[in-house]
Amino acid sequence: MSGPDRDDGGGGGGEYRAEGAEPEAFEVPITEELDLHTFRPNEIGELLPEYFLECRKRGLLRVRVVHGKGTGTLREGVHRLLEKLPEVEGFTLAGAGSGGWGATWVTLRPL
Repeated sequence: MSGPDRDDGGGGGGEYRAEGAEPEAFEVPITEELDLHTFRPNEIGELLPEYFLECRKRGLLRVRVVHGKGTGTLREGVHRLLEKLPEVEGFTLAGAGSGGWGATWVTLRPL
């Protein structure tokens, strides 16, 4: 994924799509939740910063990233990446009603 194409359809919700991808491929609605289950682990390093940029453009500054519980490897990788991203103000594991340790709430800095 070399860069996002935006298709916000005038409704402001918009979608993230990998540059050059077919319209039905890689479409991810830009919302306050990003489910990583549909992505390969090697895509996360590009996906998160690009997705967060699109969120910030829309004023979405709190995003729930769903990484699943599993062995914890993906969660740990996501957290290591979040620690390095300047656009991330902070993050915390979701509470019991929001996915527990299978999801992380991320607070983004405004543009």
